[in-house]
Amino acid sequence: MTVRSVPALMLQGTGSDVGKSLLVAGLCRAYARRGLRVRPFKPQNMSNNAAVTDDGGEIGRAQALQARAAGVATTVHMNPVLLKPQSDIGAQVVVQGKVLTTAKARDYYRLKRDLLPKVLESFEIMAADADLVLVEGAGSPAEVNLRASDIANMGFAEAAEIPVILVGDIDRGGVIASIVGTYALLSADDRRWLKGYVINKFRGDVSLFEPATDIIAKHGNLKSYGIATYWPGAYKLPAEDGVALENAGKYHRDSNGDARMRIAVPHLPRIANFDDLDPLAAEDGVELLLIKPGQVIPGDCDLVVLPGSKSTLADLRFLKDQGWDVDIAAHYRRGGHVIGICGGYQMLGRMVRDPDGVEGQPGSEAGLGLLDIETVMAGDKTLRKTEAVTVGDDQGIAPNIALWGYEIHMGQTNGPDRSRSWLRFGGASDGVLDGAISADGRVMGCYLHGLFGSDAFRQAYLGHIGGDGVSSGMNFEASIDASLDELADHLEACLDLDGMLELAKSRGR
Repeated sequence: MTVRSVPALMLQGTGSDVGKSLLVAGLCRAYARRGLRVRPFKPQNMSNNAAVTDDGGEIGRAQALQARAAGVATTVHMNPVLLKPQSDIGAQVVVQGKVLTTAKARDYYRLKRDLLPKVLESFEIMAADADLVLVEGAGSPAEVNLRASDIANMGFAEAAEIPVILVGDIDRGGVIASIVGTYALLSADDRRWLKGYVINKFRGDVSLFEPATDIIAKHGNLKSYGIATYWPGAYKLPAEDGVALENAGKYHRDSNGDARMRIAVPHLPRIANFDDLDPLAAEDGVELLLIKPGQVIPGDCDLVVLPGSKSTLADLRFLKDQGWDVDIAAHYRRGGHVIGICGGYQMLGRMVRDPDGVEGQPGSEAGLGLLDIETVMAGDKTLRKTEAVTVGDDQGIAPNIALWGYEIHMGQTNGPDRSRSWLRFGGASDGVLDGAISADGRVMGCYLHGLFGSDAFRQAYLGHIGGDGVSSGMNFEASIDASLDELADHLEACLDLDGMLELAKSRGR
């Protein structure tokens, strides 16, 4: 079988955040359970939620979840172009796992047409070892003003000769218009790749939508591959990007009266790798509050978590503009605890310096001063999966708790509080030390993303800050796999997976 004839199917959307990523993840699990070698692929992604791959690069976190669903190791070729926004008009451009450049939107528009060969190269690498490749588009193909240099939707479908199914989100309203309108805007050449559609997030009586299929067939000549009813378990799986945080359902759980610990997280504009928060939010005894701009950090919270950031200096300034620095200082004076991860760790120190402008404009900014450390943005970007153990000290952090995660950061952090490093990477006695902790033990920080996914550490840490009995003993990683199985079951019941597979097999005919 040649690469050109390997079955492949592309899911494009009528817009962003219509559920493409989760649909692909569910389909990866469903087809893998049928015994197929499934590979996920996304030509271009824009997200600050990144994952470190098994081959040492970075891709969008959604593709890492899809790889997990398919039961395969992650590789940079699953997402060859990753854009990581650093400002409203500019982003870091990561190609096949490594930083290529930083570009403003107009400059990237000119650059991306030159990236198609790399995208196709990565796709062929994925297809060479697959029975089925499931491809996820980005945004919408209806953005025809950008079609000339498109590598994310129809530009890729045409280049790789892959049939396309359009995903419409009925929750948004106007789903018939969005599907038919997308079809109408496409050129005749692009329409030949668009074969059908899926309705996503349907609530209520599915039979009420049946007349709409005739309307869409009449105006769009498209086949229905089913209606995916609303799946309430979506919140259990990592979100693709920050758009999910604008959804009030993500982390805005109302306490049912059983929550015994309140955790507050400032919503930074360039928040990165925020799925660090998922294991905390999944604990029944925890109420996790995402603090939006204009809101104050509640005075009765037990813990403030400062998450990662794609632009530490800019987000630190934003944090101060919101008055959150005052809220955090007051929280600390009342005896509260604070933990910072990656960029949040850097913000906890006395100063953050970026003399070469590696994350934006060159400059420096005084930190929150809760840790006696300073950070300089310099050196090569650190990208690695790693294991660690807690070092333990006289402040109650138990030693030798195993945990794992990944590093993905710029910057070197040093200072007196580094003498109280509380993690040792590699686990060995001569491993690299990471993190810092205040003299009173109430402020901590480190570079390790994913640490709360380690059940033993999460349970020990919540107990350490006064949350005895908060943790349910949940196996977080097992819960992710269970949710992926539930999603696959749901899609098997809702969608025409046999028909979709036949469509994928029609590629190259």
